[in-house]
Amino acid sequence: MEIEFASLDDSLARFTLSGASTAFANAFRRAMIGEVPTLAIEDVRIYDNTSALFDEMLAHRLGLIPLKTDLSSYTTQETCSCGGAGCPGCTSTYTLSVEGPRTVMSSDLIPQDPKATPVHANIPIVKLTKGQKLVVEARAVLNTGRAHAKWQPILICGYKNHPAISVSDACDACSLCVDECPRGILAVKGKKIQVVEGKLPDCSMCRLCERACLGSGIGDEPAIRIAAEKDRYIFTVESDGSLTVKEIMNRALQYIREQADELEHQLGEISGDEKK
Repeated sequence: MEIEFASLDDSLARFTLSGASTAFANAFRRAMIGEVPTLAIEDVRIYDNTSALFDEMLAHRLGLIPLKTDLSSYTTQETCSCGGAGCPGCTSTYTLSVEGPRTVMSSDLIPQDPKATPVHANIPIVKLTKGQKLVVEARAVLNTGRAHAKWQPILICGYKNHPAISVSDACDACSLCVDECPRGILAVKGKKIQVVEGKLPDCSMCRLCERACLGSGIGDEPAIRIAAEKDRYIFTVESDGSLTVKEIMNRALQYIREQADELEHQLGEISGDEKK
């Protein structure tokens, strides 16, 4: 198995996964979405709310604000030594006190831990008019997207099979397929149709080029063929900022390995061949 990056920064990655089954590619995608822990606001204590929003709506909006997460500093409440009571090792506390007229922003959330600030400071929470006030205390805990979408560390996480385009000797470079391609992947070079260098991953495999080729009267079979490589996938992953894309990928792969080890252990116990 091999991973080749086309682009990589803290928030966005595009890479090709080769030599893997469809089952593994989907397990990798699902692990990045639902098995990588992040911080999110879970409990909200509202001391004063005279805004236009109900308490429940405010709590929901606060929960969806992405928070910077240092996984070396926090653990889940289930595994914490405090037993889930809420210590600094598993809980990050925030306070907010704002009086109108103004819009309450995510930057108004004051964290107890300076490393657990909101990812973006300009997320609007609620608009207050003159005389309205909002005073809350919130607690963020570590969990995964399997429990709720607010703990998902990603905005986009998807993959597609890597496209494969072949052109036979029957091609007469009529350029009908070039005109039909919606993404400008094909071009006429000499007396044959070729793929523009670096554009192959952009192919959506819509097969409009095949239809255009058949429409030219070439015969029963098109000169250009679109297929998908069965063991090669193009991934696009975008983080919400709580974790870097690289850390999300590493944590997802670590989770898959742990699950595989546990399955091997359980199968060993059943068969009586457990490794010691």
